[in-house]
Amino acid sequence: MSWSLLWLGLTLLGALQTQAQSSNSKLIPAPSLLKVPLQPEFQDDQFQGKWYVLGLAGNAVGKEEQGQFKMYTTTYELKEDGSYNVTSTLLRDGKCSHWIRTFVPSFQAGQFNLDKRNFRDIQNYSVRVASTDYNQFALVFFKKVSQNKEYFKTTLYGRSKELTPELREKFIRFAKSLGLTDDHILFPVPIDQCIDDA
Repeated sequence: MSWSLLWLGLTLLGALQTQAQSSNSKLIPAPSLLKVPLQPEFQDDQFQGKWYVLGLAGNAVGKEEQGQFKMYTTTYELKEDGSYNVTSTLLRDGKCSHWIRTFVPSFQAGQFNLDKRNFRDIQNYSVRVASTDYNQFALVFFKKVSQNKEYFKTTLYGRSKELTPELREKFIRFAKSLGLTDDHILFPVPIDQCIDDA
């Protein structure tokens, strides 16, 4: 009996290990931050303010969410020390939710790290403004390490809810340059509730 229990335990362990390896292999590897463009002469005061999330792509983003994923906003409030208070406002379960965090400047202008004091399960979190004209759009790259897994995403921000064909194409090209495919790119459904308040 003890041999059969040992065998069963080893079989289950092997199955779990295989499942874990296959789920890890589904993640597209995150590019090095050095391979992600950085906005030249980043102007932190011009970047602050409210941005609508017009596009989202990442190695943990699935196309099956297209049509269900609602647009949300992210507001960057510049503090005296050069960091940003960052508030994302989204509609969740019929209610307005707010997710607040702080991005601290890194060694290059336009690159930030998450102040992790309130996020103990995150090992590393970097933010890089890849491109922006400050008035209409911004392409921002995020890289997170949690539970020894590397996740990355890029977000297309807009100062309005309008997604022009040119911006859409620019975002798709950028996401694909990071190794993502069409299956990892989605465009949130515009809404009014929550995101137009305030």
